[in-house]
Amino acid sequence: MSMTDPVADMLTRIRNASSAKHEKVLIPGSRIKTRIAEVLKSEGFIKDFVLHKDDKQGSITVILRYGEGREPAITGIKRESKPGLRRYRPNRDIPQVLGGLGISILSTSQGVMVDREARAKGVGGEVLCTVW
Repeated sequence: MSMTDPVADMLTRIRNASSAKHEKVLIPGSRIKTRIAEVLKSEGFIKDFVLHKDDKQGSITVILRYGEGREPAITGIKRESKPGLRRYRPNRDIPQVLGGLGISILSTSQGVMVDREARAKGVGGEVLCTVW
């Protein structure tokens, strides 16, 4: 059975594992999901991720990050652009999440990047999700 929105599936798996306080979560792999995991790691929302290669698409194990008292680093994660309604923004209209405390992840012509990097490079794109 094919999946309509693989990125939303990834975000839901991370959200559910984080609220259940799991250490790690297994996600079916793809290039865009790998790049989203790289952005989440570089921004400090996850500890690490591991790519598993196989004959098909592979998989990604995301190791979640927790703070004092097992408080999750990801308090919220929301899919913005959906297959039925794509949300494209020019660089001047890229939303700030919680006044800069969160991030928006964008898919641009120069790759998947965080909102502040897109503003610095002067590129807009599709707002994939917001994380705080």
